[in-house]
Amino acid sequence: QVQLVESGGGLVQAGGSLRLSCTASARTFSSYAMGWFRQAPGKEREFVAAISWSAGNTYYADSVKGRFTISRDNAKNMVYLQMNSLKPEDKAVYYCAADRYGSNWYYEGEYDYWGRGTQVTVSS
Repeated sequence: QVQLVESGGGLVQAGGSLRLSCTASARTFSSYAMGWFRQAPGKEREFVAAISWSAGNTYYADSVKGRFTISRDNAKNMVYLQMNSLKPEDKAVYYCAADRYGSNWYYEGEYDYWGRGTQVTVSS
């Protein structure tokens, strides 16, 4: 069982930045690919970014490419999402997820464990 806890959400003006963090309880954290997803009010949850076990590969949704950066620190069991140039449409609950065996990290069904989410609000 892996527990994931997100933090770092909040209210920011358009054009601003936030850094989300996710702490994982897994003893073998480095064995998990990690992803960030988000869900805006009235919309389905969508893929934001993912990072491979060794951080050698990263993946981004087109809507955040060039603005968001995913990273991880396996020694600290942490994954991060640096969000720059935030837009009002980035407002959502952001979820951290862990995947032990899959490879299609754009797909939420691939992930085995989920955090409870952290709210990001961007004012215009």
